[in-house]
Amino acid sequence: MSTTMPTPTGRADPRWEAQRSFDELGRSLAGITFCVVDLETTGGSAQAGSRITEVGAVKVRGGEVLGEFQTLVNPHTEIPAFIAVLTGISNSMVSDAPPIESVLPAFLEFAAGCVLVAHNAPFDVGFLKHFAAEQGRPWPAFEVVDTAVLARRVITREDAPNCKLSSLAKAFRSTTTPNHRALSDARATVDVLHGLMERVGALGVQTLEELQTFSSRVTSAQRRKRHLADGLPHSPGVYLFKDDADRILYVGTSRDVRTRVRSYFTASETRSRMGEMVRLASHVTAIECATPLEAEVRELRLIAQHKPSYNRRSRHPEKVTFVKLTREPWPRLSLVTKVLDDEADYLGPFGSRGAAERCLAALHDTFPVRQCSGRLARRPSRTACVLAEMGRCLSPCDGSVDEHTYAAVVRRLRETLLQRPDDVVEAVNAKMAALAAEERFEEAGVHRDRLAAFVRAAARTQRLTSLTHCPQVVATRREDDGRWAVHVVRYGRLAAAGVIPAGADAHSYVAQLCAGAETVLAPSGTPGPTPAATAAETERVLRWLEAPGLRLVDVDGEWTCPVSGATRHLARHVVEPAPFERG
Repeated sequence: MSTTMPTPTGRADPRWEAQRSFDELGRSLAGITFCVVDLETTGGSAQAGSRITEVGAVKVRGGEVLGEFQTLVNPHTEIPAFIAVLTGISNSMVSDAPPIESVLPAFLEFAAGCVLVAHNAPFDVGFLKHFAAEQGRPWPAFEVVDTAVLARRVITREDAPNCKLSSLAKAFRSTTTPNHRALSDARATVDVLHGLMERVGALGVQTLEELQTFSSRVTSAQRRKRHLADGLPHSPGVYLFKDDADRILYVGTSRDVRTRVRSYFTASETRSRMGEMVRLASHVTAIECATPLEAEVRELRLIAQHKPSYNRRSRHPEKVTFVKLTREPWPRLSLVTKVLDDEADYLGPFGSRGAAERCLAALHDTFPVRQCSGRLARRPSRTACVLAEMGRCLSPCDGSVDEHTYAAVVRRLRETLLQRPDDVVEAVNAKMAALAAEERFEEAGVHRDRLAAFVRAAARTQRLTSLTHCPQVVATRREDDGRWAVHVVRYGRLAAAGVIPAGADAHSYVAQLCAGAETVLAPSGTPGPTPAATAAETERVLRWLEAPGLRLVDVDGEWTCPVSGATRHLARHVVEPAPFERG
């Protein structure tokens, strides 16, 4: 085995690690140490028993070769004849070679601190990782560049007939001809890598991050607009793409606004609608936020306010549906789009009317309250409807039920909506079991979907109500960057956000933050998301409040959920995506 260990080793300078977050360009390709590797093997799959017969690698930085690594490997198995003919590696050549148990540690030491490069990287890296796992050796967190993938994104038929290593080596006039020997192929891959880097460099790719995510679908016109990110903050916030008329085209959020905005021009942004949006954009503005949660909430509010044409989600938070249990002499269930201050009970919100209708059907299957619209006099004198004749309505309209009996059913219905959903769960489960026993599976599936819609809505209502009833909740949590984030939530609406400065008195800072927080009036309506905030905002706040490591500073009111509530049924009965998580 012949190994050259060059100096410097190519390990990342610790000063770079401290400064890189402030460098808008990422890690310059000129400063990256690459380890270009190639393997020869006895077959195509390590999992199927194929073994490594040769390892070759070249370490390069800034176009300069820093060292090479080459060794044959004893596979401890016969090399198939066609492989021996292809590679020129015979059984006698590897009989005295070191085993992979010795070669792999030496290679990992050689490649330490580098970015791995290979042509068809899943093959070479997959073999190395397989034998590392076989030896119980932890695999380093190498970043990987695949020259085959990169070539397919930039090479045309005019450049080369295909993206095989031999074709690319010829196209880029490599000084080494690939010959199915590891070191020769690695040397040829170095020339291909440099040729590809020169090609994408002309398109504005200057950093490792841009190279790894490069896509030919990001046009030159898009790349030329990356100056729009200049001056944006390296901090959490919201960014707004605008056109020449200052119309907002798109609103997004990120923990690092400048880096995220630059990715629209130089990274793997392949969504066609985003490419169209970038072509129309003339400038980008940012709203810097104290915390990621504040950025997420501001994004939701801005999208709801401006309804940008290129935002698909959360543009119309007002277009939601609730199931309402009315307050009148003979209460009923109905579908509404707003929560009013009318002392009624509400379940929701639902992201679609269809989900609300499925939930309503599950409730009507369980509770025989009237389904007719309009108000009934306390002493109604109408004729019974078809539902009454079918036994699915108590029929107060023709005097078939007295007020006390009807009120008792409504009380159980109200308890089901707000506290304990067991009546609906048990009734629908029994119906599904009966239908399944009769092999009426499609009908059983309909009831399953109704139950899922109800359980999800009941759980959401109970979670949201627990927070929207609280005049104020103040909480703090140590974020990923080690700083303590503080949020003030009033009636489910984010009223203030901040980060405790280093060395500051935490109690004084929180008191100051609360004093300057947004005034939020007690909302109208009873349960669920109310006019104080949209359901999407309150759910974002709840996710932060429910995350591990939270410390409650102050709770005005009772932030509780019923132990016997709908959340305990979610895992078993919910089979559809949450409406506010849909793309």
